[in-house]
Amino acid sequence: MKHLFLLIALGIGSGLTVKAQSHTRISLPALFSDHVVLQQQDSVPVWGWGEAGSKVCIVGSWSSKDTVSARVGDDGRWMAKVKTAHYGGPYTLRIFQPKREAEGIMLEDVMLGEVWLCSGQSNMEWTPANGLVDQAQEIGAADYPQVRFFSLKKVGSEYLQDDCQATWECCSPDVYGLHFDHIPTVWDEGIPLGNGIMGTLVWQKGENLRLALDRADLWDLRPVKEFSGPDYSYKFICDAVEKKDLKPVYEMIDARTSRDIAPTKIPAGAIEFPVKALGEVASVDLDVRTAVCTIVWKNGVAGQFFTSATDRTGHFRFTNLPGKLELNWQAPAFEAPEGSKVASNALARLGYKPGRTVRKGNRITYTQKAYGDVKYEVDIRWTCPDAHSLEGVYCLTTQGTWYSEQTAAGKVMDAYTKDFRSALQEHVEWWKRYWEQCRIDLPDKVLERQWYLEMYKFGAASRKDAPPICLQAVWTADNGQTPPWRGDFHNDLNTQLSYWPGYASNHLEESAVFTDWLWRIKDNSEAYTRQFFGVDGLNVPCISTLDGKNLGGWNPYSHQPAASGWLAHHFYLQWKYSADQDFLKDRAYPWVKEAARYFEQISIKGADGKRRLPLSSSPEINDNSLDAWFKETTNFDLACIRFTLRAAREMAETLGLDEEAAHWKDLESEWPDFASDATGLCIAPGYPLQYTHRHLSHLLAIHPLGLLDVSQGKEVERLVRRSIHHYEEMGTRGWVGYSYSWLANMQARVLDGDAAARSLHIFIKAFCSPNSFHLNGDQLKKGYSGFTYRPFTLEGNFACASAIQEMLLQSHTGVIRVFPAVPEYWLDASFKDMRAMGAFLVSASMKGGNVERITVRSEKGGTLKILNPFTSRVEKKAMKPGECIEITE
Repeated sequence: MKHLFLLIALGIGSGLTVKAQSHTRISLPALFSDHVVLQQQDSVPVWGWGEAGSKVCIVGSWSSKDTVSARVGDDGRWMAKVKTAHYGGPYTLRIFQPKREAEGIMLEDVMLGEVWLCSGQSNMEWTPANGLVDQAQEIGAADYPQVRFFSLKKVGSEYLQDDCQATWECCSPDVYGLHFDHIPTVWDEGIPLGNGIMGTLVWQKGENLRLALDRADLWDLRPVKEFSGPDYSYKFICDAVEKKDLKPVYEMIDARTSRDIAPTKIPAGAIEFPVKALGEVASVDLDVRTAVCTIVWKNGVAGQFFTSATDRTGHFRFTNLPGKLELNWQAPAFEAPEGSKVASNALARLGYKPGRTVRKGNRITYTQKAYGDVKYEVDIRWTCPDAHSLEGVYCLTTQGTWYSEQTAAGKVMDAYTKDFRSALQEHVEWWKRYWEQCRIDLPDKVLERQWYLEMYKFGAASRKDAPPICLQAVWTADNGQTPPWRGDFHNDLNTQLSYWPGYASNHLEESAVFTDWLWRIKDNSEAYTRQFFGVDGLNVPCISTLDGKNLGGWNPYSHQPAASGWLAHHFYLQWKYSADQDFLKDRAYPWVKEAARYFEQISIKGADGKRRLPLSSSPEINDNSLDAWFKETTNFDLACIRFTLRAAREMAETLGLDEEAAHWKDLESEWPDFASDATGLCIAPGYPLQYTHRHLSHLLAIHPLGLLDVSQGKEVERLVRRSIHHYEEMGTRGWVGYSYSWLANMQARVLDGDAAARSLHIFIKAFCSPNSFHLNGDQLKKGYSGFTYRPFTLEGNFACASAIQEMLLQSHTGVIRVFPAVPEYWLDASFKDMRAMGAFLVSASMKGGNVERITVRSEKGGTLKILNPFTSRVEKKAMKPGECIEITE
């Protein structure tokens, strides 16, 4: 094995911080954390703090039988010497107290090697970014993960310190990011930057480098007049279907969508730099670890760009410029050139008056009035620190939306004091914390890289106090037109798939954005339910605007009668993965209860005692024809209804609402079983899937809802496998990219890792653009789909990440399974801090095709149920909050 090295960089002015307070639990200095390197073949001092008089035990996995101990002194400090083995790793180091193992600490990825202590002048802390020749190439080639760095922050002190502010970092390039030898020349292949509320696409249009700006709440929300008339109702559609004449429905709901330009998501404009004089580009990189885009030209000019993770600003910096670099603002094409033909989706059709651009010195301010009370402002400011540099910052604010600031961009910038370096430091630290929440290591580097790319987009697109992910999130079309499908919230699969990966990847704050929005639009959803369906309770428009109102589209799915059932699943997931009882009581159950009440009121009870919907559909089956409506309840609608009632029952039981729980149980028993035949699950009773189709709507009960699972016995397993086989048997001509990534989730659920990996590889190579965006159609044109178009949407990307997680960890049955669906060729794999239902954080490693070790930490306490791979038995353990256990052979 290669030698391992540690460099501890101590710059002038660096220091350690004192821990003078008392401790009731053991704690460690920052030096002892994940990725630490300990001196090999030595007795290494390990120290920390704890409750005076208590005993502390330390054991390294390189010699699990050799446990050393120390007694905490009266000053709350302890220290022990741990014997280390020969070079090697990665290992774990466990520090715990007898009878208080629940409060123990587990260090991961510990290496044994050579430790060097380095101190000297401040330039010792310089990185390649400080001016190394060919820095991009050098950074890209620096793949030495066994070299670990521990660089201390500058904290001055007059006294000796015993802790510090620092973290361990491995020396390796960003192998997961984007790397090009040219600037993208198509907007939907641009480098994506974002912070949930604000997004930037970095690309080149003509001779200009372009930063295309977007705001998640930048919408034209003009009302749809057709949706306020007396005929706008579910009954109106039911009557039209009964008469077999949908023309009045088409005119009211469908036709107006092609005529009207709004409601729609809209772009903000773009910052442009004329870069022709800079010559050829050497490299373009997006480092997903730091969310920084770097462009290097062959003449040595370098540009860096990031959208701040900690505030609502964006930043740019150019260095080594040969001369002055101009900066210009390009407003969206809200005006068409005189005499030109206006396309049907052109922004010019919105009818906005021209915005106001004011340029004064090194500042540009642009203000644009949109529809109604909505307007937005962009403020850009820049400086030239020297003759060869340009640094700038921009801010984009809105007025008149739920997410608007009280202060416009110009005034925000008047008070803004951060320079590029300080803003970058805060930004990088946020992303560092984000990536520390979960990580994976796969032998299949294509899938591993794609997971990191998808989770980068997830972190860039979904943030607290911002809208949820719509079709294109914060990267609205920058082509003078409204975005594909108006950039709306498609609740027939797109929004749901977009939030699948947030739960198991341990990013609950980001996943909560979706349920926060569903709660925010609850009043509008209930009003829509009363108006359109004529009953109380809650359903959600399937094609929704930012404020939760119906945008329209094909009537069978834009006004789908069971949309709230699938959305209820995300309240359930947020609750189960967090084990947050307050969320259950205050939001999850109240929302799900109203959805259940809606299903009770909208349904009709037949003479056989079974309920059905007056009219049912299965999203996008039979497109927009009369046959898209079914008089028998479809399996899609039935799955939504059954899940909602079952979830309402479980939630009510947990809250001690026994009468309500019994009511939901009785109500679920009144609905029929899922329709099936020799092909497996049908679309509806007597109506099997008869042609290739992109949407797996009829299989919703299998995944994601988990109402049917291979763990439920041979008969159900045969039904599930037969259903998936028939879907594949119909061929792929009608599929799009997300069909493959959704199918991979189902294949993982039936424990077929090889099939799941195969589907994901097709998705990645055939349906993703060079910047990893899902383009729906087969870009290779090799028969993976009959669609070869390229509308950009994100749900396929996030379903891909979810499928990889399903291969590594499953807990939907209430039993945790590690590596349940890994391909046969995966011999070595690991993951850290994936989240399972019940708020359990799970880490596991696999060597030579066999599980090596599992670590489970309980966040909230409760009963752990886990399939022990060493005994092949499901084992139970009552765990306390914070308790950690390790399972080995």
